[in-house]
Order: sequence, then structure tokens, then C-alpha cells
Amino acid sequence: MLSAPGGPDHSPAAKLQRPSGPYLLEGIMGIAANELCQYVIRPTLVYLNRHCASAEALLLGIAASQSALGSALHDRRGHGLYRIGEHRHQALWDEYLARDPDLASLVRGLASQHAFLGGPHLELTVNLRYSTAIAWMLIEEQATPLPAADDLLALARIWRQIFNPQGRLRDFTHAWHACIDQKLPQAS
Repeated sequence: MLSAPGGPDHSPAAKLQRPSGPYLLEGIMGIAANELCQYVIRPTLVYLNRHCASAEALLLGIAASQSALGSALHDRRGHGLYRIGEHRHQALWDEYLARDPDLASLVRGLASQHAFLGGPHLELTVNLRYSTAIAWMLIEEQATPLPAADDLLALARIWRQIFNPQGRLRDFTHAWHACIDQKLPQAS
């Protein structure tokens, strides 16, 4: 299991536990960052026994960078929040998950029973927990050590290495600030 440096959780992802309403990003509606973390990312990581603040922050940043937190779920680069391509999805199953039947079964347990058989790649768009698990498996497959949850540049390097090799680090940090930082409720 990948782990983050210890200590109290003062990470950007930890701020997401506060309640808030829907957010607008440049006129396009996405998923509220705190709700995506609370209802999708965190429970998925807990289910996979991979939960830590750095993993939450990384997946949240990837979703912000790839799809503006769900503002656009499908384009030529891939499906869903994380823009995972069909070839990568298939290769992950064939080359990584196939080697660990217990892990494969755990991930498969998040997929819709009948829909997965008819259109496995569509699950990346319509099933947020499944797509989050697949995104995490792509990260885990690379055995990349996780940085601190608040180290945006280090998180951006992982995003670029695994999800968008042509991406610029500033694309990740800009997406973080546009979709996440400014959308968190302020402490009173």
C-alpha cells in the first residue's frame, strides 16, 4: 500500500469535509470538490484499503485537471472524471489486475453487474467509484511514492507521469486552484 508522510491531517483534502453547495466553474457545472471527495474518492480508497490524505488529494487533483471535476466526462482522450482511455483500461485489467485475483475481484465489485459486461469502458463515465478505483490502480501500478497531500507540484508530477505526459505542471496547479481551492467553504 502506498503511504503518505505521517502527522496531523492539515492537507487540502482534509478541508473538504466542511459542508457546501454546488459550484460553478467558468459557466460549466461540475461536482463539488468536497462532495466528490466525501462521497466518491474517500469511500473508494477505504474500500480498497488504500486510504490516506495524499491519495485523496492526488485523485481530486487528477479529476480537476482531467475533467474539471466532471464538467466534461467524455472526449477523445478518455472516459470519465479521470479521462481514462479504453486501451489503458483494458491493459490495466490484462497486465496488472489479472496478476492479483483478489484485488481484481475487489475492483470488479465496484462495477455494475450487467452493464460492465456489455460496456466495460462506459463504466468509467457512469460509475464514479469504479472509475476512481481504476484511476487509483493506474497510480498503484507505477509504484509511485506519494508526496505530502499539500505538495501540489509533486502531485502534479505524478498526474503528468501517469495521466497526461504532455501536460504542464501549471495545468494541474491551475486546475487545483480553479476547481478546488476557490470552491472550498471558508472557515468562520
